[in-house]
Amino acid sequence: MTFLAYALSGADIPGGRTTDEPAASPARGHSHPGGRSDLVTDELTHLLFDRCLRDQVHRPWRGLAGRTEFGYRPGLTPRERMSLSYDRLRLVNGAADGVADLVTDPRRLAALHEWIGPLDGGLTTLASIHYNLFLGSLLDHDGDRRDLSAFTSLRRTGTFLCTELDHGNDVAAMQTVAVYDRASDEFVLHTPTPGARKFMPNTSLTGGPKSATVAARLLMDGQDQGVFLFLVPLSDENGHLPGVRVQRLPDRTGTPVDHSLTAFEHVRLPRTALLQGDHGRLAADGTLSSTLGNRRKRFLRSIGRVTMGKLCMSAGTLGMSRAALAIAVRYSHSRLIAGARPGERVPLAAHRSHHGRLLHGIALAYAMTFLHRRVVDRWVGHTAEDREEVERLVAVAKGWITWQAREIAVECRERCGAQGLFPANGIADLAQNIEGGITAEGDNLVIWVKAAGEMVFGHEAARPGRLGPLCPDRDLADPAALRDLLAEAEGIWQSRARTALREGPKGDPLARWNETSSAALEMVSAHARLQAADAFMAAADAAVDPTTGFLLRTLCRLFLLAQLAECTGDLLAEGLMTADQVRSLPKNRDAVLADLAPHMMTLVDGFGFPAEMLAGIPIADGRAVGGGHEGTADAP
Repeated sequence: MTFLAYALSGADIPGGRTTDEPAASPARGHSHPGGRSDLVTDELTHLLFDRCLRDQVHRPWRGLAGRTEFGYRPGLTPRERMSLSYDRLRLVNGAADGVADLVTDPRRLAALHEWIGPLDGGLTTLASIHYNLFLGSLLDHDGDRRDLSAFTSLRRTGTFLCTELDHGNDVAAMQTVAVYDRASDEFVLHTPTPGARKFMPNTSLTGGPKSATVAARLLMDGQDQGVFLFLVPLSDENGHLPGVRVQRLPDRTGTPVDHSLTAFEHVRLPRTALLQGDHGRLAADGTLSSTLGNRRKRFLRSIGRVTMGKLCMSAGTLGMSRAALAIAVRYSHSRLIAGARPGERVPLAAHRSHHGRLLHGIALAYAMTFLHRRVVDRWVGHTAEDREEVERLVAVAKGWITWQAREIAVECRERCGAQGLFPANGIADLAQNIEGGITAEGDNLVIWVKAAGEMVFGHEAARPGRLGPLCPDRDLADPAALRDLLAEAEGIWQSRARTALREGPKGDPLARWNETSSAALEMVSAHARLQAADAFMAAADAAVDPTTGFLLRTLCRLFLLAQLAECTGDLLAEGLMTADQVRSLPKNRDAVLADLAPHMMTLVDGFGFPAEMLAGIPIADGRAVGGGHEGTADAP
């Protein structure tokens, strides 16, 4: 037995279990009886959850996850589920310990979404809108000059109205207008066409009185000054206010939210409704001054909170994917099936066909988490000089994380079989809720296309510049060597994109981009995975406990082997891998899976979900829907 295999086998880990031991139910959240496994789990959690900032950033929200108020509620209608999400939003608000401080702290705000994502997809949507898009926009635009107490106390819920029915991501075509009336020193907000109705905001009467920040084209003396945000009261205890027209949309997939179409009929607003800042300020004499002469830049500054929204969407789906894995892995250890010998019973987790898929998901989830931490840190520390670069990184990470989260959730649901179809088991709705994160705050493909266009020539892929195949002494067992191969893959796709753009049809920009976009998007994908690998390797290097370090480095190697599998043809063609190295990839992957399989429970316990939360999920608690009292009685 090699030192690595010996270190990972659990032989020196009191309480550790090898695959030769009988399966034990992970009931009541205690998968390990104590000892060294608990030390490893604690360090994994420490590294995953912002290290020394863990208590400040994550602990309050983790506490919510263990409360019964956030558990599964059977038998509710869609309308009742919507109302429940608003009730839970108030519980979140009560735990915020300073709402304004929460809104202006990217780490805490993102962490909130991580922990509530698995609990209630509707709540996650409402929290993102109220705290980030609504309150965040108010605080970012001279917020200290407004009384926000009605919103921070949730006497009024905030929403955000930007996207229009006919225009979607094409904000340049926005038609909603706010006309400045000099005579009354007011704005007149109006929706000129049915296609200009605001699409999907939660503007119904469910949840109580609401206000909104509304994106509208500011017209002054007939001149288009660009798109700005306006604070608009929508409803009170008696219903929608005059001139506000709201039509509920049909139910969508996932946890229901009161999505609606919203129009305005010549609604008059005071001059204080305009959200002002350096990008646009209305003087007492009715003149508008701006440090940004470009209307597009004014708009982007107005909706600057969308970048933080991407981090919130990534975080919410990240929490959902980790929950799916925690549930599926625990079920795989408690679900026994017939073994190879007569009378033998073995857990699902004993089979490579089962644990291999889950381990690939775990490796992805760790990579996604470490990437998210790095990107949030970059956003917290960004400057005016690197803002555009960091915003692009946020967008790239959002696309990759949310797409991988969906892949993980679907796989975990399947690995739980029919039990995974029951919402009571906490996994059935996750994939559909993740779909919302894929589309919200910029559809993934759209924001990746934008990033791709910028990165073809505006970014230089960091190729290691290897002149030949991997050195034999590095081979495929070295995560650093695998990382360098992934960097080469990014460079290969960037080179192809540049060539395509140079050689594309002249005089036809769209046709030229069409020739370029496929390679450019592959470049973005490789870049996202490379950033995740770098964050993963840095976390592994930060481990203090040797076993924790071995687990993280081995898991990182599994992640890299999986990412390289689709690149081997290009790497072989470029002389960066040998045929023997390509042939050995499956064997290397199987060897890593064998090393990690006995430690799946430790790895998902590192996700830190409260025992109370897991105990409320039947298949995460050694039970099954139908084996207890999770169902409802037949109607008489």
